[in-house]
Amino acid sequence: MRYVPASVIAAAAVALGASAALVAQGGGAAPAKAAPAQTETNRLVAGGGINAAGWMGKLDPADEQKGQKVSDAKLDMTGNTLHVTTGPAITYWNPANKATGNYTVKATFNEPKYMNLNDHPHPYGIVIAGNDMGTADQNYLYCAAYGNGMFIVRGFGPTPFQMNGRRGEAGASVNKAAGKDSPVTQEIAMSVKGDKVECAINGQTVASYDKAAVVGAGKLKSTDGVYGIRFAHNTEGTVSGLAMTKQ
Repeated sequence: MRYVPASVIAAAAVALGASAALVAQGGGAAPAKAAPAQTETNRLVAGGGINAAGWMGKLDPADEQKGQKVSDAKLDMTGNTLHVTTGPAITYWNPANKATGNYTVKATFNEPKYMNLNDHPHPYGIVIAGNDMGTADQNYLYCAAYGNGMFIVRGFGPTPFQMNGRRGEAGASVNKAAGKDSPVTQEIAMSVKGDKVECAINGQTVASYDKAAVVGAGKLKSTDGVYGIRFAHNTEGTVSGLAMTKQ
């Protein structure tokens, strides 16, 4: 039997121990896996459904795939003011509300208690150019504001397409809430003018696109179509003064 000096055995033991410690700390050839990202769970709104004559709604496909329903969010109407509480992310529209040619659709959105149903800002805004609404092929474009000064322009064609990034961008005219549970109001308008599609928030244009950038394969069928509103998940707010004017 071959003789191995005790010093060699001790050195090997030290090296083995160091290797084990390195792996345990996430280093070396077998790094520890990061914990999975936490996602916010959609609330189920008690007494949900649509309580506004003539209005319809459809959840985002991702929320439908989770088995959630339109009745898991809530739309009420008092006079001309809509009150939305989500739940899953949802788009609401009245099929009678259509816009063609050159037009502007405008409304005032009020979040009475910023982030009262969530742990980070969620957007809400105007929908235009809706076609095949209520079906798996529905397509539309929306501009929505966050209560932290951000805004996002996005569409479904019917798969989502981004116009200003995955989470949007800051807008100088977008109002910011003073803090959680504080009120914040945004006036949002979307316009089609000639070959341009634009979004204005609180009277200032924040985004402008060539019509060719939003209409075509995988995007909108047309800038003509139904208009309405959209709220992200776990958000509460009111919408007043929703109207369309021809340009």
